Amino acid sequence: MYRTNNCGELNLSNVGQEVTLAGWVQKARKMGGMVFIDLRDRFGITQLVFEEDTNAELCEKASKVGREYVLQVKGIVNERTNKNKNIPTGDIEIIVSELNILNASEVPPFTIEDETDGGDDLRMKYRYLDLRRAKVRKNLELRHQMAFETRRYLNDNGFLEIETPVLIGSTPEGARDFVVPSRMNPGEFYALPQSPQTFKQLLMVSGMDRYFQIVKCFRDEDLRADRQPEFTQIDCEMSFVEQEDVIQMFEGLSKHLFKTIKGIDLADMPRMTWHDAMKYYGSDKPDTRFDMKFVELMDVLKGCGFSVFDSAEYIGGICAKGAATYTRKQIDALTDFVKRPQIGAKGMVYARIEADGNVKSSVDKFYTQEKLQELKSAMNAEPGDLILILSGDNANKTRKQLCELRLEVARQLGLMKTNEYSCLWVVDFPLLEWDDETQRFYAMHHPFTAPKPEDIPLLDTDPGKVRANAYDMVINGVEVGGGSIRIHDSKLQQKMFEILGFTPEKANEQFGFLMNAFKYGAPPHGGLAYGLDRYVSLFAELDSIRDCIAFPKNNAGRDVMMGSPSRLDQAQLDELQIKLDLKE
Repeated sequence: MYRTNNCGELNLSNVGQEVTLAGWVQKARKMGGMVFIDLRDRFGITQLVFEEDTNAELCEKASKVGREYVLQVKGIVNERTNKNKNIPTGDIEIIVSELNILNASEVPPFTIEDETDGGDDLRMKYRYLDLRRAKVRKNLELRHQMAFETRRYLNDNGFLEIETPVLIGSTPEGARDFVVPSRMNPGEFYALPQSPQTFKQLLMVSGMDRYFQIVKCFRDEDLRADRQPEFTQIDCEMSFVEQEDVIQMFEGLSKHLFKTIKGIDLADMPRMTWHDAMKYYGSDKPDTRFDMKFVELMDVLKGCGFSVFDSAEYIGGICAKGAATYTRKQIDALTDFVKRPQIGAKGMVYARIEADGNVKSSVDKFYTQEKLQELKSAMNAEPGDLILILSGDNANKTRKQLCELRLEVARQLGLMKTNEYSCLWVVDFPLLEWDDETQRFYAMHHPFTAPKPEDIPLLDTDPGKVRANAYDMVINGVEVGGGSIRIHDSKLQQKMFEILGFTPEKANEQFGFLMNAFKYGAPPHGGLAYGLDRYVSLFAELDSIRDCIAFPKNNAGRDVMMGSPSRLDQAQLDELQIKLDLKE
């Protein structure tokens, strides 16, 4: 056998035993007549000792071993005189009697250590080496634990894990599909699923009652730190449920994950309506680890001669506790931040609350101290606080700008602690959103989301006011999961398609299979999908989901290790009957 033990399990109870280990060389060093090698595998590191006095030939062989060589050694477990308290095996070492070099290694392009000297691009090119680093490996171990505990919880609650197809028909209503040409059906294409949405609804029609799947999904969209072209969902659906049933079930899953993985007893999650989330935070995924809620200031600041505010449709402010110490340079930097093209504000007004309670503002000449005291009272500000104000002619746009300012100030004040978790449900989303460019409604989530029962009459009179029977779970300002109660009545589903601008022919072409299934007794049903990558990155306290995916793509959607995407040979294109007209 290659090994009797791994490199992370031996301790003082094993002293005197003969063992065989195998792994990679973390580091090697020669001291006097001895060679020390740290041998590493997935489970840990064990120190090996080669003594020249005991076996000069073996010691000479060990001195020629380099980093990342693959070794097999046999020896006796010995208690160390200079113990290493930083590793579990730090009380022992192996006095080696046999050494077998299983494979030599070239010098790696970066150090295989937690604090590596390799940049992102280099590490992604040699990802198989990067995965040897304990810091990266632990992320994958955490991902495994979360997936395992998810399966345990859902199995205990009567869910069946069922696989759904990967080659499906295209549904151009959502994000862009990745498409796959069919050789046997020239000129026709499959799509890779953005989610198993229609299949899990069909499984409810099939009587499966409770379904889940930890499933790969694909979206051909621009990438950010929390997005990849292929990502993994914990996808779930339940029959004979209302919104509260789904929320309770999956809040339970989150409590189970926090308890088993993090050792945290999670409190019941508060609910916040979409309207309040937008009003007080400017986001449908508010970060509630800190306060700094928006305060609307139209009644306080409008009509006092400051034309910027007097002509505004919306004036809102935040109160940064204890930030009156900000210098003019820091405030100017915040002003430049909100004026960046990505945010788009025209400027920022500030007011400091002095130690004596007076208010010093950047627009003092337009406002009396009495009026500024009204501002202080409206903001619930105290001496030492800093008030930051934005205004604009579009309330929603200005709230989003104020949201970015709130998050930036929180970052600067150290309020976004990664080891603290603030969880909530956002509910009562709009069912539809209007697009001025195309002059039509689009589904806020997807076209199968049910409206609130009491809002169904509004579909005929004022569709824009209809609320969705939908819910998102938000943790630390990250949407980790979301779902809805589905439409299970074929007539209501047909009405929804009409509102979304589908002709009967188009609706039948894309979703006729689902509509036909509903004719045969569809139960009331609903579900939810968690983003596993996002959830793991939250638990691992990562800035990007890439670091918890074994082989991720870069920000351009490229796999620099495999060199994909890449051109196909002409013979392959000919077989698929695809002609390319690419301009070089």
